[in-house]
Amino acid sequence: MTGLRLGPLLRYVDWDGDGTATIWVEADRPSTAEVRCEDGAYGTSRTFHIAGHHYALIPVTGLTPGTATPYDVLLDGRRVWPPEDSPYPPSTIHTPAALPSPGPGPDTAPDSGTVPGELRVSFGSCRWASPPHGEPDPVGPDALDTLATHLAAHPDATRPDVLLLLGDQVYADETSKTTQRRMAGRRDLSEPPGAEVADYEEYTHLYDESWSDPDVRWLLSTVPSCMIFDDHDLVDDWNTSAAWLADMRAEPWWQERVLSGLMSYWVYQHLGNLTPAELAGDELYAAVRAEPDGTDLLRRFASEADRDPAYTRWSYRRDFGRTRLLMVDSRAARVLDEQHRAMLNEGEARWVRDQVLDGRDRVLDGRGPAADGRAPAEGPYDHLLIGTSLPWLLPPFIHDVESWNSALCHGERGPRWARFGERLRRAADLEHWAAFPDSFQELAALIAEAGSGPRAPATVCVLSGDVHHAYIAEPSWPAGDPDARVLQLTCSPVHNSVPAYMKLGFRFGWSRLGRRLGHALIRHGRVGPSSVNWGRTGGPWFGNQLMTLTMRGRSAGLRLDHARTGDGGAELVTVQERPLTSA
Repeated sequence: MTGLRLGPLLRYVDWDGDGTATIWVEADRPSTAEVRCEDGAYGTSRTFHIAGHHYALIPVTGLTPGTATPYDVLLDGRRVWPPEDSPYPPSTIHTPAALPSPGPGPDTAPDSGTVPGELRVSFGSCRWASPPHGEPDPVGPDALDTLATHLAAHPDATRPDVLLLLGDQVYADETSKTTQRRMAGRRDLSEPPGAEVADYEEYTHLYDESWSDPDVRWLLSTVPSCMIFDDHDLVDDWNTSAAWLADMRAEPWWQERVLSGLMSYWVYQHLGNLTPAELAGDELYAAVRAEPDGTDLLRRFASEADRDPAYTRWSYRRDFGRTRLLMVDSRAARVLDEQHRAMLNEGEARWVRDQVLDGRDRVLDGRGPAADGRAPAEGPYDHLLIGTSLPWLLPPFIHDVESWNSALCHGERGPRWARFGERLRRAADLEHWAAFPDSFQELAALIAEAGSGPRAPATVCVLSGDVHHAYIAEPSWPAGDPDARVLQLTCSPVHNSVPAYMKLGFRFGWSRLGRRLGHALIRHGRVGPSSVNWGRTGGPWFGNQLMTLTMRGRSAGLRLDHARTGDGGAELVTVQERPLTSA
């Protein structure tokens, strides 16, 4: 009999009233996968084959807006989810009610008096797989696991409408003892790459370990998720610099690692980020599904994507009613040539700009509503979320160190300093947005443009992870602040740790002494002035944690929850809650 190897993961749920969703599964053999909902909504797809594994992304249609519909997964006609002895509530697809057209005021729809629906977005990054249940957890309770336990125990509790997982969903270079035992059964771990992942099969071990955790498996089956990679999905400091990449490509094991990492990311994470319409138009997805074995096709794609950052686009856009999410690839899209260094290649940067400004230039004559029913002065969205695994705004001292280092590597102080700069960049992980100064300034200018004018959104929030702590930073522009409230919201880790010396370093990064020392480095590196200033308005907070944004009309609020061990086991404790707008 065909069995369910991994999943289901509820990935996409429509917010435009079309009644569609997508559900990802991995089966243990070729099969026909089906999703059957209690309300009659249905979807089916034949599995496709990659490197001995069988996957399906099932499009579900006919869902009723404003409902929570339990569903079953069947393989070759036999129900495989939920398990017969499941202790969890039914996996459901929650479809939002159709939002009323916004009217002149921020919180009510014209003529109806109804209140627009809420959108709750929970996000974080950096998750080591939890140890098996009953074993001690050396880094404390997993925030994702704790959220799952809470929602399973309280089915009527408010749940996120979407989870944004902002990188390091798996750690290819820091494997657990469980994964190492599996790898040791197929190769000699004393040979490079040792206890790190070597190929596609070993990547499947990482996803098995991370997503088969019973609590997390149930959570991902019932809460939609959007994902993007960061470095540890491939290797620490992935694409730090051209010199780093040249050194890695000289390693005999690297080519198989990077191809397997990109292939597995495409299968396990990227496909589920796409809308049904995008999937229907994806030539690679169609070609892989048409082949008895799509491995070679996907491998060639991964090879081209590794060779040329402009070959494909991992970034994507999702609109949740009047909230726009842009998930931006800040790893594979980089230009590493030291003389033309950029976080985003030219095509990627143009795409991001187009998505941010899409709809803002609609011509309105001011005499009545637009063709889509919106008020003349209203923009295309009320809230803009820019998801990027790496923070745009770092603690100022760390930002200045990275900017100074970038100037050294560029040759501003000569070849000897450039060689020192490259060694320091790798040793200290100096490769955030601040290490790409032109890209940092371009993003600052784009955010200011998006947040300005009569059609500006209420908020522009940059959502990030990576740095193993949480904080809120708020920028200001010497030339004048935008109309929208702009925030850097950083939340990490979901389940990991940070050494004590790094905690001290992060705190120092916000201090006055840190700022003065950073300014001295900036002068040494002959770095020009920044177009934007910023300060910390919350944090830093350390621990396993999740942030949640709640948007209603043009109002927004934020909550930060820590996973802590209490008398009754792990629980989520709110450590910060605040409004972000006065609307």
